[in-house]
Amino acid sequence: MIKRTWTAAEADEWTKEDWVAIVLSPIIYICVMVGTALSLLLLLPGFILLCVAVVAAAFMHWVIDPKLKAISHEYEQKQAHYIEELERNTRWESKHG
Repeated sequence: MIKRTWTAAEADEWTKEDWVAIVLSPIIYICVMVGTALSLLLLLPGFILLCVAVVAAAFMHWVIDPKLKAISHEYEQKQAHYIEELERNTRWESKHG
């Protein structure tokens, strides 16, 4: 149901995993804010909301992290190639300039 392996091209497309993250993000934020306030007042619902936020955040991370890693890996490869090319050009200019 939740895809865990991605190529960089696949990860760049919008999928249901992105929508899971989009929906869960504000819910987690609200649970953390309200849960923290209620927990400071030592009310049980606050602690429950904080637990819900932690579980939801862990689930969201589990869902979206493989996509982010796939995109990041491709970006790092492009960046390394760019730096190699830049260094090669800089050395050439130093020798001939």
